Amino acid sequence: MLSSLGMDIAGETTQRTPERMAAAYRELLQPREFNLTTFPNEEGYDGLLIQKDIAFVSLCEHHGLPFTGRATVGYLPGERIVGLSKLARVVEQFSRRFQVQERLTKQIATYLEQHLTPGGVGVVMQAEHMCMTLRGVQAAGTTTVTSSLRGLLLKDDRTRTEFFNLAGAGR
Repeated sequence: MLSSLGMDIAGETTQRTPERMAAAYRELLQPREFNLTTFPNEEGYDGLLIQKDIAFVSLCEHHGLPFTGRATVGYLPGERIVGLSKLARVVEQFSRRFQVQERLTKQIATYLEQHLTPGGVGVVMQAEHMCMTLRGVQAAGTTTVTSSLRGLLLKDDRTRTEFFNLAGAGR
């Protein structure tokens, strides 16, 4: 591919570029393994738990270029609560692949809904897509925002409003 784009890969500084590029893509596409650690909700906590500003990187499945951003993930605990670091791990698990932001947002919400059986789940993702800022329309700084809501965060107006207010969506 590099040769067809006119890059001389025979030079001393570029001869290992194809190997380095392949290693970089492998790294971007391999999430770290984790187990979703949960604990009994012994205190009966029934308020929203929200983790904001979870940084993520993914690769656009249409152009192979990165999109980077921040996720906000929240849930209403049921019988179990999750280890806090695991919310960021779930975001990483689904972002480290060729992906579209809409699907990524839904995958995180679905996973948490299935594995925690909470009262509700909310995910908001904000990202800048290099396929849009470096090429095509070249709209640098444009942010794409997606959300996926489940359970009470979808069905109950007050809970949904509380989630979006705490998440700071739209700021």
